Amino acid sequence: MAYKILILPGDGIGPEVMKEVDRVIHWFNKETNLSAEIEYESVGGASYDLNKTAISEGAMALAKKSDAVLFGAVGGPKWDNVEYENRPEAGLLRLRKDLDLFANLRPALCFPALVDASALKKEIIEGLDIIIVRELTGGIYFGEPRGIEDLGEGNRRGVNTQVYETWEIHRIAEVAFELARKRNNKVTSSEKRNVMESGLLWNEEVTKLHSEKFSDVELEHMLADNCGMQLVISRSGASSVADIATIGRPSILVPLKSALRDEQSINAESMTSINSAISFSEDDFTKEKLSKCITKFLASPKKAEAMAIAALNRSSKNSVEMMSELIINLVKEKKEESASTIKPIGKGTSQ
Repeated sequence: MAYKILILPGDGIGPEVMKEVDRVIHWFNKETNLSAEIEYESVGGASYDLNKTAISEGAMALAKKSDAVLFGAVGGPKWDNVEYENRPEAGLLRLRKDLDLFANLRPALCFPALVDASALKKEIIEGLDIIIVRELTGGIYFGEPRGIEDLGEGNRRGVNTQVYETWEIHRIAEVAFELARKRNNKVTSSEKRNVMESGLLWNEEVTKLHSEKFSDVELEHMLADNCGMQLVISRSGASSVADIATIGRPSILVPLKSALRDEQSINAESMTSINSAISFSEDDFTKEKLSKCITKFLASPKKAEAMAIAALNRSSKNSVEMMSELIINLVKEKKEESASTIKPIGKGTSQ
């Protein structure tokens, strides 16, 4: 039986990429037992030029009958001023919704040959291997009510609704947990529970699902704002990231990385301990683990333990201030006891 593959080149680089995809499929048809029939349709700006819509009904019908849909890209300055409902991106959103493509898998790898090409430091980017699992068919992109309304007297209001139900959260979280089982058994769930009820629901439902079906997988939660920061300042050890909008990775001692950014000022052992410390999450922040990390920098284990206890005793008041104070003291101790020169950190706090 032949597989039916629909190719939607779209705009920009899309046609160029899909041309090579076509070549690959034809090679497999010729050199292997694969039997694939290819059909083409337009999407995005290309579809608008032909049909005055971002994707035609014919293209959608063909997509639903296909075994696979290969999508190029959509959008460009040429279509910036078309009707909003017919903008190029509307074609992509309809494909997601009508085909129920709820799980977006985004692998992020750094190949050794490309480490030095990154804008991030080698010790941060080297060995990067995560999968971001993004929910695609719920949330603010599709929530109702939505739109722009005229309130009169020159005043208008724009509305978008962020909404999730339990079943939507569970199915995307299941994808992340199942992927993690095939990798290093770890999931970081990211949301904004501190300011959004939908984030609170997300957090509670992921936790519930984890306890019921995936307790063998390590789960941690991280606020979305912090998640984005961690990806660019710390080594990323999460296996899968199930989230509402962005990505993340655990960290409680990340400011150490900033305070000791000059790698020539610290030895290899210290850098290793920093990377180890960054694997802590707030739920896993214990006196023993913190003391062990600090001991790497201080000669006295007792002094390290005292510092850890003092820090933890104040953590309920303001964890950011507590960690900043701890790190400043730690750097001061390191400067006093080491012949190496460490750049001083500023007075601000890292969040």
